[in-house]
Amino acid sequence: MDVSLLIRHRLNELELDQKDLASAAQVTESYISQLLTRKKVPPAPGRTDIYDRMSEFLRLPAGELSKLADVQRQEDLKKRVTEPPRPLFKATRELVLRKCEPERRREVQRIFEKEPFGEFERLITQKLLDVAQGIAKEELRSEEWLRLMAQLSGRSYEQMRVAVLDFLDTDVFNVSLENCVSFLEPMIDSWDIDMKTFGMEVVLNRRLAPGRLKRFEFAEQEPHPTFTMEPGFEQFLRDKSLSGDATEDEIEFLKMLKFKDRRPAALYYYRELQNLRDPLHFK
Repeated sequence: MDVSLLIRHRLNELELDQKDLASAAQVTESYISQLLTRKKVPPAPGRTDIYDRMSEFLRLPAGELSKLADVQRQEDLKKRVTEPPRPLFKATRELVLRKCEPERRREVQRIFEKEPFGEFERLITQKLLDVAQGIAKEELRSEEWLRLMAQLSGRSYEQMRVAVLDFLDTDVFNVSLENCVSFLEPMIDSWDIDMKTFGMEVVLNRRLAPGRLKRFEFAEQEPHPTFTMEPGFEQFLRDKSLSGDATEDEIEFLKMLKFKDRRPAALYYYRELQNLRDPLHFK
């Protein structure tokens, strides 16, 4: 049994129709119809509230629809991974380039044209998708945000919820022009990339996103050295007469102190704590 079969079965048992279910899930009747006819893959459970709404309406055990959706999506993924990746729509690439900072745009465009839909183009496009999808996922339960997005795109509230569900399921290999026009275009004001480190900055539309700026770093980093706790520090922590009122920040500072040839005692850390707190030691 899959999602569509279970839903149809429960609708028949409860003598309800698709319109009732669409109203309860706050989506369009067309969206429900596509789910039931398997023309649309069920959305990812972790990205939507639709299964909770439908389960409550259909009087199903919590989580049952989500589990079926996971299985159905995995089967669909197996089919899709065997298909060769398709390049982005021309208009999608143009939108990505138009949002790029002007001083970087020509250089980025040359790379895009030299390696059509290569790693560089996929990296940038996927990161922009990640940012927009992160916002959409956070705001999916916000009626105010959904109504604002609906107003900007000329949709109804229910149509906008459907559009968000579809958008949350897309990736760089399947992004549509509609995804770009409805989400990337209004959400992202601009983006820039450091060609040496591949660090990206994405500037967001402050009306539609809680944070104005997103930064991402792709540069290789040295691994953090393995931390070995000093025996004296362990004694300091166990002795509450010495460490009982130390804050988390103070303990973290003391923990990071390094010594080459000497092994400090617990009393050393207590005195270091007092030095840290003494305002005369700092400008």
